[in-house]
Amino acid sequence: MTATELLILNLQEVRRRSLILWIGIPQEVAEWRPDAEAMSILEMVRHVLQSPYIYNMIAKNHGWDGGEFVTPWDNRPFTTIADEIAFAAPYQESVLADLRKYSEQELSDIIIVRKDLNQRRKLGDYLLRIAYHEGVHTGNVLTYLRTLNIPRPNIWD
Repeated sequence: MTATELLILNLQEVRRRSLILWIGIPQEVAEWRPDAEAMSILEMVRHVLQSPYIYNMIAKNHGWDGGEFVTPWDNRPFTTIADEIAFAAPYQESVLADLRKYSEQELSDIIIVRKDLNQRRKLGDYLLRIAYHEGVHTGNVLTYLRTLNIPRPNIWD
């Protein structure tokens, strides 16, 4: 397998497990949050679903200066977890299609500069962070469900 194929496989596997979790969340707890400053479950699902789009746009531009960033999710009302998943699906496929275009050389040679974070990363390193970010928030949602004493879907197959 190439580095690009492994990158995509990892993203798909993380998303597969996230979907198992998200589909198992009862809609009646979607607005729950552990405190007033935390994201609700629904907000966190949206945050995770839009993140690959944002990472991809930053990668295409070889960085970001921290200025205004507009996504298809901006000003979109929250509805249900299922609706969020359906809305994000074509964007996720577009991200994967874009990632398939990167060569091994580009993953090593392209540098992504995030001025907002004072960060410089090789493209391959930067793109791996998409899955890490999603994995962290999957853990957050699992903790939310544990706190609510709601059965958690088994994502460890």
